[in-house]
Amino acid sequence: MASCRDNMIACLSLMVVMVSLMKGATAAEYVVGDSLGWTLPPNTSFYSDWAASKTFQLGDVVSFNWTGNHTMAEATKEEYDNCSDPGIWIASPVNVNLISAGSRYFICTVGDHCEQGQKVTITVESSSPTSAPPPPSGAHTTVASLLLGLISSTLVISFFTCM
Repeated sequence: MASCRDNMIACLSLMVVMVSLMKGATAAEYVVGDSLGWTLPPNTSFYSDWAASKTFQLGDVVSFNWTGNHTMAEATKEEYDNCSDPGIWIASPVNVNLISAGSRYFICTVGDHCEQGQKVTITVESSSPTSAPPPPSGAHTTVASLLLGLISSTLVISFFTCM
């Protein structure tokens, strides 16, 4: 028969595992352009270079932050290539949840900002072809949080029962 001490050690071990799982389940958050943000770039390849240095996964979030006279519009590939205004744009800040694999195109629709390089393609990698799509980004964290709460409660009860 397991002692109270053994039960408490098992609960503590499970809590450590659950905290580790919660940390691994969080999606990455990216700020477009890092410290520069979403603005006129120093060169026309700045945002494409920025995006190429990242690995975007399902569930990640991309944030567009700016001040001043800018917009962010999601565009088709053709609108992106031609810097054509898609007609719908959004004011800052904007968080884009990456919930499907493939490429998404974003441009600034103000004046010639797009032509000056204020546009970015975000390519989200797909899961392996044989795996099922992942649950929504918060699902793992929610389950892990519930289990952590259950284990914590069990640990507290064990502590007081063993006294």
